[in-house]
Amino acid sequence: MGKQEDFVLRALEERDVRFVRLWFTDVLGYLKSVAIAPAELEGAFDEGIGFDGSAIEGFARVYESDMLALPDPSTFQILPWRADGPSTARMFCDIVMPDGSPSYADPRYVLKRTLARAAERGFTFYTHPEIEFYLFKQPPGPGEEPVPVDRSGFFDHTAQSMGADFRREAISMLEAMSISVEFSHHESGPGQQEIDLRYADALSTADNIMTFRTVIREVALSQGIYATFMPKPFTTHPGSGMHTHLSLFEGDQNAFYEPDGEYHLSETGRRFIAGILRHAPDISIVTNQWVNSYKRMMFGGEAPSYVCWGHNNRSAMVRVPMYKPAKGASTRVELRSIDAAANPYLSYAVVLAAGLKGIDEGYELPREAEDDVWALTERERQSLGIDPLPRSLNEAIAVAERSEMLAEVLGENVFDFLLRNKRAEWDDYRGQVSAYERDQMLPVI
Repeated sequence: MGKQEDFVLRALEERDVRFVRLWFTDVLGYLKSVAIAPAELEGAFDEGIGFDGSAIEGFARVYESDMLALPDPSTFQILPWRADGPSTARMFCDIVMPDGSPSYADPRYVLKRTLARAAERGFTFYTHPEIEFYLFKQPPGPGEEPVPVDRSGFFDHTAQSMGADFRREAISMLEAMSISVEFSHHESGPGQQEIDLRYADALSTADNIMTFRTVIREVALSQGIYATFMPKPFTTHPGSGMHTHLSLFEGDQNAFYEPDGEYHLSETGRRFIAGILRHAPDISIVTNQWVNSYKRMMFGGEAPSYVCWGHNNRSAMVRVPMYKPAKGASTRVELRSIDAAANPYLSYAVVLAAGLKGIDEGYELPREAEDDVWALTERERQSLGIDPLPRSLNEAIAVAERSEMLAEVLGENVFDFLLRNKRAEWDDYRGQVSAYERDQMLPVI
C-alpha cells in the first residue's frame, strides 16, 4: 500500500471512524453508496469491494454483473453531518471488472479517460461551477405547487433570512470536507440559492459537485426544508443551471491566454470555444439530460437556447469574461448551458472532448454575438448564423444518435444506455396528460 492508503488507515483509528461509505455514481448522475466496516478497508484498497453491477443504472447486464468498487484514498473525508456519535467517512471509488480493468460504464472513468487524452497533448483541464438550486418548505405532493422558503430575489439581503442561514451552514460543512467555496448569494427566483465552488481540476470538481449535492440535501433535511436541483421547478421563475468556467493549462501557463490576442484569448482558446459551439447540439443529451431541462432553456434570461459566443455577453451560450489586467492565469471561458442536475463526470468529459476536437482539427471561431440574442428575431439570428440548441429531449436524442464524437467520448456502453434511457423517458413524458391540457381543454371541449 502507498502513503495515501496508510494515512487513511491511521485516520480511521485517530478519528474513531466506525463506518466508511464508498461512493460512486451511475450513468444518470445518481450517487450510490456502500458502507463497510473499517476492518474491511485494507482489503478494499487491495482488491476492491464486490457488488452486483446489474443493479446499477447503465452499469451491466445480468450476465456480466460482477464488479468491484476500488476506493480512491485521495478522496477520504469525514462526513461532518455524522459528528454526534462515532465518525463516518467517505471515499469515492473507481469501478473495475473482476480482472482489474476499468469498467467502461463508470462515469468517473469516462472523465479520467478524457482527461488522459488532454494530458497527452500537455493540457490540464480546470473547472469552476456556479451551482443553483431551490429551497422549499417541504417536498411537494403529487400535483402540488412547491412552496419556496422565501420571496427574495437576486442578491437580496434580508434580516433573519432562512436562505442566508442555510448557506452559512452548508458552506461550513463543505469547507469541513476541504471543498472551497468562492461565492454564495440568493438567486433571482423565490427560494433560489447559488453557491460557487473554487477552481479545481475537473475530476476533483466533479467529485466535489457530487459531495455538494449530498451536503445541500443533508443541511436542508436538518433544517426541516427540502432542496432540489431540478432544472425548472416553476413555470414563471428561472431554472437552476450550473454555469461552469473552463480553462486549459500547459504546466503553470494558461493555454487560453494570449497578451496580444483579441480579448487576450489565444488561438488555443478560440479553437476550444469553436469546438464547444460546433458540438453543442451533440452533447446536449449529457449537459441537459432531462425532459425538464429544455423548459429551463426556453425563455432566455440566464439559460441559453442558441449556439453562440460573446465577450461578457450573458445571453450567449459561451461567454468570455472580462480580462483582469496582470491576471493572465485567470483567462477562461464560461459555458452557461449545463444543468444543475447534470452528471458532472460525463458533462465535463463531453465538453472537454468537444473543445479538444476544435483544437486538434483547427476549427475557426465564428463571429461573436454582440447583441442580446433573445432580443433578435428568428430571421436576424439566421442571418448571423446563430443556430438553436435542441428544443426538447427528443431533438437532443435525434442529434446524439448521429454523433460520432459523442459515441467516442462516452464509449459504447454509456452511449447505448443513455440513448435507451432517454428514449424511454421521452416516451413516458409524451404519454402524460398535463394540468395545462386539462385546464385549457376541459372547460371548452
